[in-house]
Amino acid sequence: MKVVIMAGGRGTRITSVASDIPKPMIEIDGKPVLEHEIECLRRQGFTDIILTVSHLGQIIMDYFGDGSQFGVQIEYYFEKEPLGNAGALFKIKDKLGSDFLLLNADAMFDVDFNRFVAFHKEKGGLVTLFTHPNSHPYDSGLIIADKNGSVEKWLTKEDKRPLYYKNRVNAGLHVISPKILETKPEGSKVDLDRQLLKPLAGTGKMFCYDSPEYVKDMGTPERYYAVCEDFKAGRVSGKNLSNRQKAIFLDRDGTINKYVGFLRKIEEFKLLAGVAEAIRKINAMGYLAIVTTNQPVIARGEVSFEELEEIHKKMETLLGQEGAYLDAIYYCPHHPHKGYEGELPELKIDCGCRKPKPGMLIKAAEEFHIDLEASWMIGDGENDIKAGMAAGCHTVLIGKEAYGQEKTVHSLLEFAEWLEEQQRCWKKDYKNILIY
Repeated sequence: MKVVIMAGGRGTRITSVASDIPKPMIEIDGKPVLEHEIECLRRQGFTDIILTVSHLGQIIMDYFGDGSQFGVQIEYYFEKEPLGNAGALFKIKDKLGSDFLLLNADAMFDVDFNRFVAFHKEKGGLVTLFTHPNSHPYDSGLIIADKNGSVEKWLTKEDKRPLYYKNRVNAGLHVISPKILETKPEGSKVDLDRQLLKPLAGTGKMFCYDSPEYVKDMGTPERYYAVCEDFKAGRVSGKNLSNRQKAIFLDRDGTINKYVGFLRKIEEFKLLAGVAEAIRKINAMGYLAIVTTNQPVIARGEVSFEELEEIHKKMETLLGQEGAYLDAIYYCPHHPHKGYEGELPELKIDCGCRKPKPGMLIKAAEEFHIDLEASWMIGDGENDIKAGMAAGCHTVLIGKEAYGQEKTVHSLLEFAEWLEEQQRCWKKDYKNILIY
């Protein structure tokens, strides 16, 4: 499969870091970010690459040459005049006879592309977007999709967005069919998102591939320095789903939000103090932040699936406003006890996902390649602890009771701070061992 990497950006917002080189040549740990991208592709067998260049493009061409020194084959298309971020695709479409990867050259990533491509082939659409949650969804393009991953709406930064939304952001990685290049939009410049991809929303021809893997742009100096720190800490390569992941499994009610009994109304959902800070720390430490929550209110007919989704959108929105994000949300809609007015008979079952059973944790482990023995389950009740123990996780209780948990804390933030300190101590001890 061919790979097209768009490397023509000027990087005007990051000139304070490097103003005399193109943005893809800004170094991370002594290598241009574009070289890190190419190495990631080569390791996975993607070696046929086309680079589209413009601003200071000769610097890129001189550095990478034909790609042979980097174990790949590179062709170039040099934009003599600005063509927008997708105009070059129409200039090289004769070279794109089948589905191809389309990537931005100014992002740091390490993802399992073979898994991404397999998903695209399974769905059979024209385009598959790589989507993920991030720490700033409020200023990112949002993707709204159905349960099958089919993109229903694409909200750009200037589009009005709903009050609450799922933190699902377009990461700038795509698998694309050359069929979308059959008709060129009018004008010399073509915008990829607004003119080629966004019109496919709601057609059933574009899907999103949700993944917690590492993809971060370096659009600002602050984000660039954050990427540098992530790389040094091993969080870039570590998040590739070909590697075993570690997770913090989070109960919802009483752990993330104020406990009100059965939460039935979205107005009742309120984040507990310190929760966003705690989840930011979990994000920064490289753990997946995954909610696992029993929601018997669905089986009891008290809350619909749609209403629960809106509650969870509120949770993601409030967290995103404070720079925190969840990698996934799992919920059990079942309830074994019958006799409630308006109950849904098909959901009144003794299932394997309702805590204290470990079904939700096991499913997450399968989908995200999680090492359960290196992961934690934290909640405020006995069912949370028993589910974590049954899954083989470490366990933490928010409260005072004794259910066999390994650790007891007063809040999620207290646990996150403790875990953060444990990591610092481990790194210090590891360095001392190396010195010794």
